Amino acid sequence: MVKGNTRQVIVVKSPDPKLFEQAIFLLREDALEKHGIGERELLEEARRVANGLVMSSEPAKKRRRLPPIGWAAIGAAPVSLAWLITFLL
Repeated sequence: MVKGNTRQVIVVKSPDPKLFEQAIFLLREDALEKHGIGERELLEEARRVANGLVMSSEPAKKRRRLPPIGWAAIGAAPVSLAWLITFLL
């Protein structure tokens, strides 16, 4: 079903095409009149936001995780120590 609204959009090509093809911004109806922003400034802001989103989505440094055998050893060590102390006393 198609609704009878028309919207103004800005389409920005992605600076990193391996993640996204393009970003689509829906403009508020009063964006140009109310805020006094020109089309050039609006387009530059859309590009800045799209670039910022791509840059912030870069993967962070991978954190080294302890394998399950490591967690088992960490849990077994105090228990083994408690058994040893009990056995020697």
